[in-house]
Amino acid sequence: MNAETLGDLLATFCFGYPFVMAYYWMFGALLYRYMRERYEPVPSAPPALEEYPPISILVPCFNEEQQAEETFSALEKIQYPNFEIIAINDGSRDRTGAVLDELAGRIPNMRVVHLATNQGKSTALNVGALAARHEWLVGIDGDALLDPHALTWCSRRFQNDPLLGGMTGNPRIRNRTTPLGKLQVGEFSAMVGLIKRAETVYGAIFTVSGANCAFRKRALQDAGWWDPAAITDDVDVSWRVQFSGWNLIYGPKGICWILTPETISGLWRQRLRWSEGGTAVVLRAIPYLFRRGGLRMWPLWLNYVVSIMWSYAMLLMIAIWFLALFGIQTPVVQQGFGFLPQQWGMELALTYLLQSLVAASLDYRVESRMFRNLFWVVWYPLVFWILQAASAVVGLPYALLHLRREKAATWVSPDRGFR
Repeated sequence: MNAETLGDLLATFCFGYPFVMAYYWMFGALLYRYMRERYEPVPSAPPALEEYPPISILVPCFNEEQQAEETFSALEKIQYPNFEIIAINDGSRDRTGAVLDELAGRIPNMRVVHLATNQGKSTALNVGALAARHEWLVGIDGDALLDPHALTWCSRRFQNDPLLGGMTGNPRIRNRTTPLGKLQVGEFSAMVGLIKRAETVYGAIFTVSGANCAFRKRALQDAGWWDPAAITDDVDVSWRVQFSGWNLIYGPKGICWILTPETISGLWRQRLRWSEGGTAVVLRAIPYLFRRGGLRMWPLWLNYVVSIMWSYAMLLMIAIWFLALFGIQTPVVQQGFGFLPQQWGMELALTYLLQSLVAASLDYRVESRMFRNLFWVVWYPLVFWILQAASAVVGLPYALLHLRREKAATWVSPDRGFR
């Protein structure tokens, strides 16, 4: 194989992979719409259930003094007849513990568990799960606002599927005052919502949303609970639950409003942690892929590995372009590669536009104002792939280092944007 052929293959891979994956996700999402949402109305409230099994809501908190009142006031308005709220104060250094105690005195079905030191979100969730009185567990972040009908939609799914071990809800961005915040509205529609729908149809989900998820306690027990050493507790527990034989699905009507980073540095730290944690899970999963129950995880595993290869291929292509820009010739020369859109670029742009329109039309059923942000939704796929490439390139060596010296992952207060 000569250098020119190698260059053509490299360019095809760099531009072709996002193109193929966009149609792969769109096809799965539309199939989800046809199979699961075609006959469902878009009600303001869910239909009444024959029974309402009890649910425990777990809310791990670390330095949530500023957000606690808002979060638990929203939980107080949940329209479900039988649920409890368990707040876990994970060694907060501010007034979180005192605020939670005050709220528990006001909210009858709320309890607070205090941990003396910060032991990490996974440990906090495990403590909350052991303290929970009920089999079905819903977990949200300490700064999230759960929709009043979310528990009913969750209960409906669990009652209809005895093999359902967990589900990921539909996190929506609530801080939309900056371009970066508005771009992430596009992310949770054009990328996250689309991908989760497709993954549900294809039979395995890469991860539940740590800010909005639900599990059967029995499924967590089979999986070994949350791992305190996991960088991304949500990715880690999702894979282990599915390796244990349980199913995970996406519940688009289980809405939860979340805060998101609105600074470049905050967004980068978040995505690097996601990449590092996801890569560590994928590396640890290799032995389990060859065991019973591991077959359905192969498409997810292969896609993640290919995405890392694509990220490094993009890094190589950019390096070649910069060298050529300064007149330095390399064995692999790509005259057609650059940052100005040509045929491949225009095809990708049209694909991103189509993907965004499909995603917005699907999410319109759960968020009617989605089309107000269509301009930002259209741009996000490009931003997503740039973040994907950069965080994957840095995240792989970080993950390899983490696997060599695993230790309990403690909390760092995130960038929650501008309020």
